[in-house]
Amino acid sequence: MTLRLILIRHAKSSWSDPFADDHARVLNKRGQASAKAVGAWMAQNGYQPDVVLCSDAARTRETASLILPQLSPVPELSLSQMLYHAAPDTILDQLHQQKEKTVGVIGHNPGVGMLANALARSAPDHDRFRDYPTCATTVIDFDVGQWASVTEGMGLVIDFVVPRDLSKNSDFHGKSEGKSS
Repeated sequence: MTLRLILIRHAKSSWSDPFADDHARVLNKRGQASAKAVGAWMAQNGYQPDVVLCSDAARTRETASLILPQLSPVPELSLSQMLYHAAPDTILDQLHQQKEKTVGVIGHNPGVGMLANALARSAPDHDRFRDYPTCATTVIDFDVGQWASVTEGMGLVIDFVVPRDLSKNSDFHGKSEGKSS
């Protein structure tokens, strides 16, 4: 059996109020457009999570609210305070508890980007994978029967995209540029 992880960093958030509570920051207009583009890309490519684990911060919840309605069926959303600025091992611990075959995670850097880099057997041929910009999304497959067996270096990167790739390819046909083979 193959398990699939769809790992998403939240879209670009607003810094219009530098004194605002970090947990309460919402997306800016570019972030909203990026999240919608990533949702369309996921739907076009059949990247359909059964459940999405999501930090309970405003910007991750808003990212989820713009991506998930584009998927059919709309996956279950599970909000967790533990995923707010979570370290890679905390995210992995949450994954280890999952029972669904395809799990999405919407979280924050540096944890999400570090986890993507740690789980990948080899990095995709894309210059933004290492720094994992806002709304970067990686699809990783694991040839194991249960999430508890997933460890570093065992994931096959199926696809990787950043919003800028989608603005270059506005028709969303096929896989994104920069995918791994």
